[in-house]
Amino acid sequence: MGAYNVKYKERNFKGNNMTVDLRSDTITKPTPGMLDAMMNASVGDDVFGEDETVNALEEKTAAMFGMEAGIFCPSGTMTNQIAIKCFTQPLDELIADQTAHIYRYEGGGIAFNSAVSTRLLNGYRGIITAEMIGPEINAENIHYPHTSLVALENTVNKGGGSCYTLAQIKPIAELCRNKDLKLHLDGARIFNALAHTGDKAADYGQYFDGISVCLSKGLGAPVGSVLLADKATIKYARRIRKVFGGGMRQAGFLAAAGIYALDHHVDRVKIDHAHAQILSEALTQCLWVSNVLPAETNIVLFDTIEPATIVLAKLAEHGIKALPTDTHRIRFVLHLDVHPEQVEYAVGVLKGM
Repeated sequence: MGAYNVKYKERNFKGNNMTVDLRSDTITKPTPGMLDAMMNASVGDDVFGEDETVNALEEKTAAMFGMEAGIFCPSGTMTNQIAIKCFTQPLDELIADQTAHIYRYEGGGIAFNSAVSTRLLNGYRGIITAEMIGPEINAENIHYPHTSLVALENTVNKGGGSCYTLAQIKPIAELCRNKDLKLHLDGARIFNALAHTGDKAADYGQYFDGISVCLSKGLGAPVGSVLLADKATIKYARRIRKVFGGGMRQAGFLAAAGIYALDHHVDRVKIDHAHAQILSEALTQCLWVSNVLPAETNIVLFDTIEPATIVLAKLAEHGIKALPTDTHRIRFVLHLDVHPEQVEYAVGVLKGM
């Protein structure tokens, strides 16, 4: 573990506490520095546009991704659903991979909130291509829903943290423009993708009509996502956020955590990737594991010979928490609250099972 033995200045981890929570990167707690930023935030009524810290977060995030404007929301589900509402009309259809979070894990919101149908594609680990999308765009015919939106996810949760590169995104964006479709990015773990691909956040704005940037996953903020788009779209998005019940008041306390995360936690996601690689390599040596998906970022998906519930119970006996994603598949997610000593302990447990 020596190469990854990073000093965590803001933590007081004790090696004898061997609970290792790998369920999700949403379970992190604010660091002391983040808490200080939150408690010292300048706040106002955000619904009136008077919260200086929220405004600063929205402007900062938009500038990072080369977009005109942003809107701070309580969750990535809300930013995604607002985007769909902005970019579609009832009786429209959107195109996404069959593993997409907006389809599988947002409570049926596509249909409920926007009265839109979904055309699902079978990409490779959640990654779809322009060649796959093109034939699925409906011709103008009263028998078919109007295709109006393509939605991508980066990284792909169900793909085990698989990533789109900008080189893969560019032809999709060109197709969408040629066919007069909108293109939205569910950037749930976008900074993990950028760390893996080496692409620049500022280059994303030229390709997407909307980008959802999550702050509460890989970056460790307690709450919130920012939807980015042009000014006209964000103006309409504020109306939709109000209708969805997402208009927050003195939200600057939460926005300050997001600003702190953008300033201090972006570069460190590479540590989580390194930890994921260590666990992935250990799993390949375990006889009770039948398959390990490539661990590109901070997610490790692996298949078990025994049912996942049995394996999870065994892991829990050793203080390791994880989630099943199928009857024989388990997910580990690395994050800033998992330290090198815990990774080393987890490797020992895995190899000893």
